[in-house]
Amino acid sequence: MILGLLFSIIAGSLVSLQNIFNSKVNERAGSWATTTLVLGLGFLASLSIGLIFEGKQLFDLQNMKTWYWFSGLIGVGVVTSIVQGMRLLGPTYTISIVMTSQLGFALLGDSLGLLGLTQVPFTFKQLIGVLVIVSGILVFKLGGANIKEGAAKMIS
Repeated sequence: MILGLLFSIIAGSLVSLQNIFNSKVNERAGSWATTTLVLGLGFLASLSIGLIFEGKQLFDLQNMKTWYWFSGLIGVGVVTSIVQGMRLLGPTYTISIVMTSQLGFALLGDSLGLLGLTQVPFTFKQLIGVLVIVSGILVFKLGGANIKEGAAKMIS
């Protein structure tokens, strides 16, 4: 469990750091060039490291379901959406919203057993947890402004 927590903390830190780099590249290169650069370099790095550590086993994919092959396409949407979100909202708000969305979708996926996940019964405590996080983001984003004024800022 400790190792899982450590990897999760590292992943969160790296995602935030990568998104800051991506937004800086986007300022000079544009959204699609940024996405191409990020995913292209990621492909080269993961292919090289995979070949070093796994060799030919890297390509042993015979028992994988067909739709899982398309996860890289989802990555295009992830990078493009986060780069645009950071351009419009800044890093803190974008990542807060991304994390909330991830948590909500993970809760939905677990509760419904989507995409082969083991179904976990939905509880009221889980709903309260997600709502507390969403409320925290709203308080953080809106700060001392009144709700109408803050909501108008979020939309624009």
